[in-house]
Amino acid sequence: MMTTVSPPLSRPASRRLGADLFELLTSMRFAVSLLVFICLASIVGTVLVQNQPSNNYVNQFGPFWYEVFEIFSLYHVYNAWWFLLIMAFLVVSTSLCVIRTSPKMIRDMRSFRQNVRENSLRAFHHHAEFASLAAPQQVSGAVAGLLRARGYAVRTKADGSATLVAAKTGSGNRLGYILAHSAIVIVCIGGLLDSELPIRLQIWLGGKQPLFENMAIADVPPSGRLGAGNPSFRANVLVPEGGQARNAIVMVDDGALVQPLPFTLELKKFIVEYYSTGMPRLFASEVEVTDSATGERFPATIKVNEPLRYKGVTVYQSSFDDGGSTLELTGYALRGGQTYTFPVEGKVGGTARLVAEGAPGSDALKDLSVEFSGFRPINVENFAAGRVGAAEPKALREHVASVSGSAARVGQNEDFRNVGPSVQYKLRDASGQAHEFHNYMLPVEVDGVPVFLSGVRTNPDEEFRYVRMPADAHQSLQEFMNLRATLQDPQARALAARRFAQANRQAGGAGDELTRQLQESAQRALDTFAAGGLQAIARFLETNVAAAEQQRAADVVVKLLGGAMAELRLVARERAGLPALPTGGEEAAQAAAWTQAAVAGLSDLFLYPAPVVLGLKDFHHVQASVFQLSRTPGKNAVYLGCILLILGVFSMFYIRERRIWLWIKPGPGGQGATTVMAMTSQRRTLDFNQEFERLKADIAALPPHQKG
Repeated sequence: MMTTVSPPLSRPASRRLGADLFELLTSMRFAVSLLVFICLASIVGTVLVQNQPSNNYVNQFGPFWYEVFEIFSLYHVYNAWWFLLIMAFLVVSTSLCVIRTSPKMIRDMRSFRQNVRENSLRAFHHHAEFASLAAPQQVSGAVAGLLRARGYAVRTKADGSATLVAAKTGSGNRLGYILAHSAIVIVCIGGLLDSELPIRLQIWLGGKQPLFENMAIADVPPSGRLGAGNPSFRANVLVPEGGQARNAIVMVDDGALVQPLPFTLELKKFIVEYYSTGMPRLFASEVEVTDSATGERFPATIKVNEPLRYKGVTVYQSSFDDGGSTLELTGYALRGGQTYTFPVEGKVGGTARLVAEGAPGSDALKDLSVEFSGFRPINVENFAAGRVGAAEPKALREHVASVSGSAARVGQNEDFRNVGPSVQYKLRDASGQAHEFHNYMLPVEVDGVPVFLSGVRTNPDEEFRYVRMPADAHQSLQEFMNLRATLQDPQARALAARRFAQANRQAGGAGDELTRQLQESAQRALDTFAAGGLQAIARFLETNVAAAEQQRAADVVVKLLGGAMAELRLVARERAGLPALPTGGEEAAQAAAWTQAAVAGLSDLFLYPAPVVLGLKDFHHVQASVFQLSRTPGKNAVYLGCILLILGVFSMFYIRERRIWLWIKPGPGGQGATTVMAMTSQRRTLDFNQEFERLKADIAALPPHQKG
């Protein structure tokens, strides 16, 4: 009779795939690979500044690379979907690894491995043999007592006529592996809880939709509001002095969600102190907290590194800002041949229209709106050797660049001084294009001349470039603006050129011809300057003068222009009913310096991208405190994980597991006993070798032994 043997059934493909996937997830190589990806992402998140406005990244990297980096969410790495996914896989992988290996490790920790045989002990690198006249029972008892005295846990096992003594110490080393890997899991879970993942899940699954347009909090729909019991969030809120806040703003990419708070925060007073450099030394907020559920009120002071903790929410003092200061400004028109000023009122954070009815050039103002973006009551600048502003020009081409100078140049010796309040605003035209301006309220002394500084920039990433307009005897811009308007009058320019020529007239018939030529040259210099400033004169010389002669011609024209502008200033003062300027002494030198500064300022105005400059006249300052609020349930988990990680690493590196076996059996002829000893450790260090030698010597010295 024939019997047929069937081949073993193979596992289904789906089961094999599941087993392979489980093996991959629980493998150490997979977990290490995930850790490598997380480390690389952390490097990117450290090098690249995170969570900045999109415009900053576009300006820094350009439109193409901005789009490339945005695909991988490199601008918010730690909350990117792929980073959170890697973290989740790391949690799953490490958890499965711990679950699979921990029972085996615990069993191995508890085991004394009493299944060894005499011959296997002789195969150990560290082994020894002894012969004793004492009975096997006496030897085993003495050896067990010695090992217990040395801190070893001991077990004895009889095997026929032989006795096995097994001892171990340092088994807690295996706990280090379990604690370290468990710590990774706990830290990652805590990190996921405190990340944007809870909010992202509400957006993906809960119907929440971030808001991308400005609106009052009362008008925010339910889809734009998070729940009061939201388990985790990081939010910000700005509270002006005397104001209250019961909602915070959670930023999600370029959008925002409203987070209700379990209490109301009222800012009673904001305190700020400064170093001599102008940097804040201390800022704190005196607040009153009102519990939304019970109505209970209590005062608190929030400082940097001293947050307020209430109802699971931590309130940090983040920074401070303007809380809506009211401003009074004077608008100086920069177009036309007449001087005209008009009042402008506004509030920081608000918008105002420029109304200058009947003003020369008022058509250029009707489509402009002003947005007040900031106000600072204190500005401490670094004055080096009494100088502020751009470097002295060495050629005519450099004269035209003074508008690109900074408000303060850092010198070798620090000399900080408060230059008073400043206002920051944007002028926006009908097409939406805007330039940002930064104007100081009080004049600042530059090269011995008090000047008003008006900064301008196109992008937030740029430094402000400052126009320097000299102040008059009344510490105002009125005389400078009169000179600007007079420069636009052809008759005034002709009169100034004639006076300049007559003042420098030479005697004799030939002198009349030279006077006429000098007048024409002065007239041409003034006309060219009035048409485009020093830039226009530079272009004229480049076109009409040989390259080798341009430098000498530029020096002559600058001196000629300076003298003609001094006469033009006298014409402007006569028209304004002001007295004549002194002609000698220190006052005359000051007048010449003022005129030189005015020439540079008037030239810069041709690069000034606005038909008006706004000077701060008065203000009512309102401070505001910026708070960061967070609810971080994963924080305690992270702390616990860090403690476990420290214990685990300490256990793995500083606790050495050692095991000893002694096989004791009767000697030849049943007389005495023979002992085979073996010792092992995870790391064969010098300390381990020395411990083995000491144990050999101590065991040999127990009962009377004869070493074999």
